[in-house]
Amino acid sequence: MALEDGEGNAEERANSSEASADSFCKAMGLLGMGHRLFVPKLLATSKEDLLQADFEGALKFFRVQLPKRYRAAENARRLMEQACNIKVPTKKLKKFEKEYQTLRESQLQQEDPIDRFQRENRRLQEASMRLEQENDDLAHELVTSKIALRNDLDQVEDKADVLNKELLSTKQRLVETEEEKRLQEEETAQLKEVFRRELEKAELEIKKTTAIIAEYKQICSQLSTRLEKQQAATKEELDIVRSKVMGCDRCRDLFTTLGSLQASSPGRDHTSTEPMDEEKDGLKEQLRHLELELAQTKLQLVEAKCRMQELEHQRGVLMNEIQAAKNSWFSKTLGSLKSSSSSSSSSSSTSQTPSSPKEGPA
Repeated sequence: MALEDGEGNAEERANSSEASADSFCKAMGLLGMGHRLFVPKLLATSKEDLLQADFEGALKFFRVQLPKRYRAAENARRLMEQACNIKVPTKKLKKFEKEYQTLRESQLQQEDPIDRFQRENRRLQEASMRLEQENDDLAHELVTSKIALRNDLDQVEDKADVLNKELLSTKQRLVETEEEKRLQEEETAQLKEVFRRELEKAELEIKKTTAIIAEYKQICSQLSTRLEKQQAATKEELDIVRSKVMGCDRCRDLFTTLGSLQASSPGRDHTSTEPMDEEKDGLKEQLRHLELELAQTKLQLVEAKCRMQELEHQRGVLMNEIQAAKNSWFSKTLGSLKSSSSSSSSSSSTSQTPSSPKEGPA
């Protein structure tokens, strides 16, 4: 078994050496045909170095310096660009092709048929091994790709299931949101109706209050006018009484210059007559009656003013309540509309998101 392995290894080494020799011969043949194109280009690029060197220096240049120079990637790239830019006439190319074909035919004629067949057999074996290796690589790649695709398919199916569940939950939330929106719209309509009724009621109350206030103002103005008239009439009557009293010699001393009634002295009481006492009592009674009527009128005026202030206060309270009701209703309506619009937009965006994954698994 070891001998067979050794013989196989030796045969493989021989085959590889023969293949490398064959490749070297082909390369040399190509270079031999193209030396008339590439060598002048190399000499042109190294012209200054060759002119400065002697024979030994030129040999050393070709043996050491030239290979070392073109080991650098930049110099090799520049040399290849220059070689590619060489323009060769078509006639020369055809001539080089004929020479190469002639050279190959002469080599094939000189070569042993057995060696040629063996070389061809080795080439075919190498091609077969290369194809088998490529087949194995492709099979391995196919299996790997199938496994990867299966894993991707499983992940996509799992993702599709998750998205379908999310879609169902989103649809359920959408239905609930629409129901909540409908309830909120009904509640908003009811609130609008209640607010409208309350507003109409408040407007009626305001109108009534305004009418009552106007009526009380009119009453107050009438009472004020009446009071002024009564005061004027009382003053006139007092002036008449005062003038009559002042015209009487016996009654003149009872009043001062300001018109206030003075207490009579004891001597005068004894000397006053009975008619004067009756007249004095009548005047006092009339004066008390006028003062009482004046006090009642002032009291009615104060009560009317208090009633007006109370009505003004009630009117202000009603206006504040109406404004507060307007603000609260407006804020509630705006909040419900905002929540409804936000829930509708979120539901629509969520329902649009899983549509593309659903199409993927299908």
